[in-house]
Amino acid sequence: MKRPALVLAMLALALAGCNDLQSALSPHGPAADELTRLIWLFTAICAVVWALVMIVLMVALSRTRPERADPLALPAGQERAAMRAVIAAAGVTAVVMVSLTVLSFFANRTLASIGANAMLTIRVIGHQWWWEVRYENAQPSQTMTTANEIHIPAGEPVKLVLQSDDVIHSFWVPALHGKLDLVPGMINTLTLKADKPGVYRGQCAEFCGMQHAHMALLVVAEPRPAFEGWYAAQLKDAAEPISAEQRSGRTLFLSKSCVMCHRIQGTPAGATSGPDLTHLGSRTTLAAGTLPLSHGNLAAWIADPQGVKPGAKMPVTDLSGDELNAIVAYLESLK
Repeated sequence: MKRPALVLAMLALALAGCNDLQSALSPHGPAADELTRLIWLFTAICAVVWALVMIVLMVALSRTRPERADPLALPAGQERAAMRAVIAAAGVTAVVMVSLTVLSFFANRTLASIGANAMLTIRVIGHQWWWEVRYENAQPSQTMTTANEIHIPAGEPVKLVLQSDDVIHSFWVPALHGKLDLVPGMINTLTLKADKPGVYRGQCAEFCGMQHAHMALLVVAEPRPAFEGWYAAQLKDAAEPISAEQRSGRTLFLSKSCVMCHRIQGTPAGATSGPDLTHLGSRTTLAAGTLPLSHGNLAAWIADPQGVKPGAKMPVTDLSGDELNAIVAYLESLK
C-alpha cells in the first residue's frame, strides 16, 4: 500500500470512533457543547503556537553566519536583539496562558449554571465493575433502583450525585458532559442535559481494576411522557411468572446463591451487593454493557460469568441445563 493511502486508511480508522453514541466531538447537550468549543479553541491556539515555533526554528536552522573566533562573544547589538526576542516570546506565552485560563474559568461557570433548575436527582454509585442507579424522591414510594442504564427526560437538566463503593471510578458520557471522578468517601455532583431524545454511551474513565474496560453504561434520553411511563413501570414489583418454566425459574432463583447478592422487588430476594434485577428484561445490555441482552447472552453470563467477564464478582452457580433455562426464562420475563 502506498504511503498516502496508508495515511488515509489510518486516519479513517482513528475517526471511526467519532460517532454520535460516544464522542466528545459530537455534543448533544449544553455542557458537551461548551466543552467541545473549548477543545477546538485550545486545539487551534496550540496549533498556531506550534506552527510559529516550527517556522522560527526552520528560519534559525537555515540561516548561515560567518565563523567567529570566539563563538560566545556576541556583538552587543545582536545580543540586545536576542534578549528582546526572548522577552517578547515570554510575554506572548504569558498572554496565551492567561487567556486559556480565563476561557476555562468562563466555561466552568457556564457548566455550573446548567443544573440550576434540575428537578430530578439520581444517585450513581460506582462498583467494581457496574453502576448502581438510584432515583431519589422525598416520597419513599417514588424511589427506585436500577443498574447500568440511566433514563432521563430530554431537554431537562438532571442532577447526578456521584459516589463510589470501593475504588476511584470516573463517570463520563462524552456526548453529554465531561468526566467527573467517583471517590470513596466523597460526594461529587454533575448535571446532565440532553438536547434531544437518543441513546448515549458512557464509560468509566478512571482505571479501576481488571474489568475497567467493561464498565460501561447507557443514558437514554426520551420525551417526558415516555420517561414518566418508564419510571412508573420501574416502580412496580416484578412481574409474576406466567409459564410453568418461569415459575420454576423463580423458585430456583430464590433457592440458589443468586438471592445472596440480588434484589427482585416483590419477592423475598432483597440483597443489594449485586445489581437490582427487578426489571432486568427491560434493559438492553448485560454486565455493564459487556453484552447485548439476549436469551443466549443471559444464559452464557449465568453459566460462566468468569468466562464472559474475568474477575467479575459474580460467582459460578451450579445449575443443570434445565435449571439454567428456567432461570433465564424467569429473568427475561422481568420487563
